[in-house]
Amino acid sequence: MDKDRKRDMTTSEMNIIESQRGHAFRKTELIRLLETVLNKTLGEVDTNHVFDKTIGKPKITGIAGDVIEQSVLGFPADNKQRPDLFVDGIDIELKTTGIRYTKKGKKQYEAKEPMSITAVSPDKIVYEEFENSNFWHKLERMLLVYYHYSAEKTVNAADYANFYIKGYEFHEFDEKDTMRLKNDWEIVRNFIRELQDNYDEPEKEYPRISSELRNKLVCIDTAPKWPHPPRFRLKRQFLSNIIQKHFGGELQQLPDMYNSYADVDRKCHDITIITRGKTVSDLLEYYSVEYSKVSKSVIERIVVRMFGGTAKKLNKIEMFQSFGMIGKSVVLTTTGARTEDMKLFRIDFDEWTDENIQFEDSFIYDYFANHQFLYMVFEEPSTEAQLSENKFLGFKRVDFDDNFLENEVKKVWLEVRRLIKDNLLKETMDYKDGKPVVNANGVIKSSVNFPKSRDYNVFVRGSSTDSGYKNEIVNGIRMYRQYIWIKGSYIARILQEKDYL
Repeated sequence: MDKDRKRDMTTSEMNIIESQRGHAFRKTELIRLLETVLNKTLGEVDTNHVFDKTIGKPKITGIAGDVIEQSVLGFPADNKQRPDLFVDGIDIELKTTGIRYTKKGKKQYEAKEPMSITAVSPDKIVYEEFENSNFWHKLERMLLVYYHYSAEKTVNAADYANFYIKGYEFHEFDEKDTMRLKNDWEIVRNFIRELQDNYDEPEKEYPRISSELRNKLVCIDTAPKWPHPPRFRLKRQFLSNIIQKHFGGELQQLPDMYNSYADVDRKCHDITIITRGKTVSDLLEYYSVEYSKVSKSVIERIVVRMFGGTAKKLNKIEMFQSFGMIGKSVVLTTTGARTEDMKLFRIDFDEWTDENIQFEDSFIYDYFANHQFLYMVFEEPSTEAQLSENKFLGFKRVDFDDNFLENEVKKVWLEVRRLIKDNLLKETMDYKDGKPVVNANGVIKSSVNFPKSRDYNVFVRGSSTDSGYKNEIVNGIRMYRQYIWIKGSYIARILQEKDYL
């Protein structure tokens, strides 16, 4: 224990407090200790040799947190359910979490992974209210310590010694996020109550907690699945918003309060009542959207205005980011058929082929499992019609269930890994009438045998604004940047099964 704190309390007094509460500190003391380790590596600050336990043990969960607790703050690890710290008479939970650069570059951080909070205890939660729950006791006040996970691939526990401590904050949720967390927690509690009331052996139904509630929870999830004891976690996207705000990022707040997906659904319904049937041109005029030409990008700006925002992109809106909600426009024919496939995100082949990453921990799983897709549906009057003539039909919200993840997404993930690992990627030149097909810039057209739309609903396709610019190299094959797509006809079928909001 630090000598400065011993001046204020006797050892017996400290022991009494720490047996009932967390480890006692003054806030000024915590700030002093943490300021001294900023921009140093975890290895440099490991004065108590915590990393010694990684010798011969490549996988140790929570090694970064152990270093902060035992070497920086100087107290032993424990697994008690109470908050870790007792700071100036207030309980505070200590959380050490990894951050990494976003895929958009080295200008913004995001959460490396979801943040584990506390166990989901069915026998206890049914008797709790949010304000006195163990869940809220852990979250109400937190000390967050951030380290930069700078590796491109999964590393052994010992290599965490190379990661730098980049920041810390004493975090309290504002009223908006508190209500969102409360709403999510009550959804879980009420579901467990229902299972216990309606089934003689409710524990057999507990696997449904993670699967059936996933599309209803905004800020949190539960993992792993029962019978493995699940824990509450802050979703990675929700945690990323906290991180980005700490490091200077700003997101636009909408004028209305949104605590749940149901609130979003009601807003979409209200919007549709007054705008259904209007063309893109009508909507641009109705919402006073400035534009130079009518392109796909103006659709996103229209949606922002519909929700009362002024930003140019939905990912600059706090609610859309916190809720993990991705906006997409879709154009249907008058018969309901989809007109084109939908591009989603660029593939990071280093992450995709990392043998230490399981499917459930992969980026593609997180993208489909932990995001909701808000489709702005338009109808084209004819195949010759301009974008400006397309008519707005309404909103549909889509989430992808476990069946889709297992049967559509995982098989693509596995196939790409297999092709690369077994060195089976092949580039084939395109021929017509026995001659190579040549682009306008003189480059011969070719394709790589990644999963294609003729065989997969989720597939891989290259994309570039310059047909001569192939800056992706995989297994020695130079190719365009590769993206994950969803087949348009498949999306059309999903949307046909969904009612308009």
